Order: sequence, then C-alpha cells, then structure tokens
Amino acid sequence: MRKVIVSVFATMDGVQQDPHEWSLEYATAEYEAYARDQLFAADALLMGRVTYQGFAESWPSMSDDGPASDDFTHRINTMPKYVVSTTLDDVSWTNSALLKGDVVEAVRELRRQPGRDILMFGCGGLARTLTRHDLVDEIRVWIHPVVLGRGESLFTGWSETRFRLTGTKTFASGVVVLAHEPVAADAGAVVAQAPSTARR
Repeated sequence: MRKVIVSVFATMDGVQQDPHEWSLEYATAEYEAYARDQLFAADALLMGRVTYQGFAESWPSMSDDGPASDDFTHRINTMPKYVVSTTLDDVSWTNSALLKGDVVEAVRELRRQPGRDILMFGCGGLARTLTRHDLVDEIRVWIHPVVLGRGESLFTGWSETRFRLTGTKTFASGVVVLAHEPVAADAGAVVAQAPSTARR
C-alpha cells in the first residue's frame, strides 16, 4: 500500500504561512538534495486548493536547469497531481485532476493503488482530515531557525493527536526535519518507547 507523506515548512514559533518569504536563505545544497530525494520517492502529489493555486502560479514558469529525467522542476511539473477543492471547477496545471465526492474514500483508493509515496505539501485542513481517518503515514516538519511572531500556525484546528518520532535530519543551516507518524489513541504505551534521538 502506498504511503501519504505530509511535508511542511515551519518557523521556530510554528508558523507555516508564506514559507517563500522566510525559508529560501536556508536552502543549502544538502537541504535541496533532501527535498529532491523526498520528491523523487513519490510519484504523485496531493494538495488542497490553497497549496495548488500557489504552486500552479509559480512552478510552470520555472525553467528546467538540469536533465529532464533528474530535474526537480521538471518532476514536479509533470508528475500526477490530485487536488481537493469544493470551489475549483478546473485545474489547468499539467497532469492535475480534481478529486470529487468523498475525499476520504478517494484518497483511500489512491493508497490502494500500486506506486510510490503520495507527497502532500502543507499541513492545513486536508492533512487534518486525512490524519483523523488514518490516511497519513508520516508528517515531516522542516523547522527553520527563525521566529516570525505572526501568521498561520501549524495544526490550527486539530484535535488531540499523538505522534511517534521516526527520524530527524539536521542541516548545517540550522534547519531540522522532524519526521513523525500518527499513533492510534489506544497505542499510547508505544509512544513512550519511541527513541528520541532517531536519525534519518
């Protein structure tokens, strides 16, 4: 079964809004390599309306600097993209499709299909809904060493949810990626056994 991986940029005070305004200065070669490996481990993107509109506005206009088979921009522009929205009627970005009807069942069916990871950027209402229905396998929070003191926070609107730390990755720029998997409410005893120094 395929995995749904949520990847989200955040500040030290938990802000995820407008990451292009505060994350770019930390994008070192190792940081970009990790992002590339994450993208190439997936063969589909899943996104809500806000993320889709932001990405569809910027990525198609970016150039492919490297060989098409290896280039991040080419990959993200051409791979299948599944969009969840109740207001959009059309999605024009290459290989994009709207998921209509019961979103939970639609994502459940995507997970049943053969393939690689399904990657989801951002941690808004869609991630919250899918996690509540046990359809998110891992959430990776990229914590950047900056405090904004304003903006939309991670996990706004979430109910109590337990996670198990599955890995960490630290970059020389000070960014730390914390990878967690959701834990069922009746598995609380397992959480205490999770190693806090896991490396990834």
